[in-house]
Amino acid sequence: MLHSGQAPELLTKRSLVAVSHAIESAALASAEDGPLVVIALFQRMPYLDRERAVYERIAATAAATVVGVVGQHPEALPAGACGVALDEAEDLAREWSVVALTPRFGAALVAHDRSEVEQAATLESGRLFEGWWGFRRDEALHEVVRLRDRLADRLPGAVRLAVEKTLARVRDLPATPGEARAEAALRLMFSRAERAARAHRGGPGGRDRGTGPAPAEPAPLLDEPGMRRWAGADGVTASGTLPVALVGVRVDEPAGAPERFGRRSAAREAQAVIGAVTSPLRPVDRAVRLSDQEFLLILPALTEEQAVTVAGQVHEAVGGLARSYPFVAFAVHAAVTVTSRRPLPVEDVRHAVGWAAREGVPVARLAPESAEVPVGQP
Repeated sequence: MLHSGQAPELLTKRSLVAVSHAIESAALASAEDGPLVVIALFQRMPYLDRERAVYERIAATAAATVVGVVGQHPEALPAGACGVALDEAEDLAREWSVVALTPRFGAALVAHDRSEVEQAATLESGRLFEGWWGFRRDEALHEVVRLRDRLADRLPGAVRLAVEKTLARVRDLPATPGEARAEAALRLMFSRAERAARAHRGGPGGRDRGTGPAPAEPAPLLDEPGMRRWAGADGVTASGTLPVALVGVRVDEPAGAPERFGRRSAAREAQAVIGAVTSPLRPVDRAVRLSDQEFLLILPALTEEQAVTVAGQVHEAVGGLARSYPFVAFAVHAAVTVTSRRPLPVEDVRHAVGWAAREGVPVARLAPESAEVPVGQP
């Protein structure tokens, strides 16, 4: 992956967006150093749609503008851009890359999706990648050559010719002196901006001494509108990237419990149930209370087996409440799936939990990705 010789860095989506926009701004800057080639891999079409206007402006001046997305040949491309379809199984499908090259300038970002997350304001912004970025022409030259070779016959003849002509001009000229100095300044500004962003989010290593108390940890329990915002249902997100495990949980109290124990006791009992259901959550996880009895645990980057383990931990934690509330034994049923669909298939999981409760199944597994048919107890 790392053809520049640089050591890979761990990069969040937030940081990749900042570097991508910097490279795109450089490509749009007025300069007499053409021809310009820009190649960008977007993973999925919604991410390209967000940058459509920028790439239409780039394509209006560049000798070649190539954009790659996973799936069939992308439709409704930015005017003047060449679209390339990437296969789900190839390495390039996991790659977020932006490269700009002229005879006198070059910048490149190359990052591979780790299918992991860190704690962040939204599920999308916390996605983690591994890669590198730089503003050196010869590194960008190597990346254009690599992508040209990988895309090969998927590029139309006219586009390949424009890329070859640009590469020939770049090879004829020495790199511009001072690139290392300019890049050092950019890296300093970037690292300080990253530290400031982490401090604002309360992330690790984000606080300096004397900056005051750390921000409070985000509440793991969301309402449904909060879930939509955090999961990106109302923003730019795409199916097929980050896998997310979903664990639907239904906790039924004994019949007549509120009448036997009174409203105040019932309120304490409800808080105890919430504490038990959310007890296995990591900082990156979230829980949603869908009704008085129903919860949804959202567990990014977990496998199905790991999610089943979490469901078992919930069973154990809720079962342990009988020691705090004598003679009260809650009935717990759960359903588990792992999905890359967006928006998340919440209603399918709720349906599966209802099926598990009717059938007396402690933990049901949904058919992979279809998230429609419970397949029974593990």
